[in-house]
Amino acid sequence: MTRERYFEMQEQMGIEPTEEDIPPDMEDLPDAVASAIEMFNMFGDRVYPDIGYVGKDYTNLPIYLTMFCIKEHEKEFFLEIINWLDTRAIKKAAEELKRQYDKMKRKK
Repeated sequence: MTRERYFEMQEQMGIEPTEEDIPPDMEDLPDAVASAIEMFNMFGDRVYPDIGYVGKDYTNLPIYLTMFCIKEHEKEFFLEIINWLDTRAIKKAAEELKRQYDKMKRKK
């Protein structure tokens, strides 16, 4: 949820926004997070017909780390962010595939 959407919802419900509930914007996050998200989106997807999305293709990771000027001491944090993003993307894709499968199964 974006900040704007959060404020709209709070206004519609007549509730005063609370600081701890306001979603962060990109500028609130460390630069490494923004770079990791950008890099994550540059990776290709690994998708198989019978399985679906199985994660990102990290073949170009060393090139991207150099291209984004990621220093050695930042790599672990950077890779944790990318792994976190990939884990969520895999989970979301699996849930969507299951929903589609269940929908097809109900139609029979």
